Amino acid sequence: MSDVISIMIVGVGGQGTLLASRILGKVCLDKGYDVKVSEVHGMSQRGGSVVTYVKYGKNVYSPIIDKGEADFVLAFEQLEAYRALPYVKMGGTMIVNTQKMDPMPVITGATTYPVDIIEKIKAKDLKLIDVDGLALAKQAGNIKAVNVVLIGILAKTMDIEYNEWIETIKQIVPAKFLDVNLIAFDLGYNL
Repeated sequence: MSDVISIMIVGVGGQGTLLASRILGKVCLDKGYDVKVSEVHGMSQRGGSVVTYVKYGKNVYSPIIDKGEADFVLAFEQLEAYRALPYVKMGGTMIVNTQKMDPMPVITGATTYPVDIIEKIKAKDLKLIDVDGLALAKQAGNIKAVNVVLIGILAKTMDIEYNEWIETIKQIVPAKFLDVNLIAFDLGYNL
């Protein structure tokens, strides 16, 4: 592992980027890493773009991730993945939910949703894990569990034990949503 791992979480307001960053930050903190989590940037309450940064390692001095620095990008929606593409380091990993959510300019007809986003990402020098996270979240029992599906996929690539993730999810997710989120995590983890 390099000294610091940088993870960028991107989505649309209401998709659970904050919960995902809380789970990720806590599991890394409990593992003994120095962790920095940024504030949520964007119009999270209005369906706008939301970006959260999580960095962990021996010594982390800032949560900010500059272009070309992200080891991982978790993208909860295709267009947000495309916007985050410049931030992935060469050889980094993008975990992309293939769901499309029309932004306001598309809804109003001012522009069209870009085509072939996944193919454009595949053309870059990075590892792409593209998944229908929405279908997996539905299978878990709640379409809002896409965030935890993607956390499960990320968890499989990290040096943190499965049980540590489960304990963190149990501590952070409200009891009434816990079962669905545990199933969602497992679906992502075992993908």
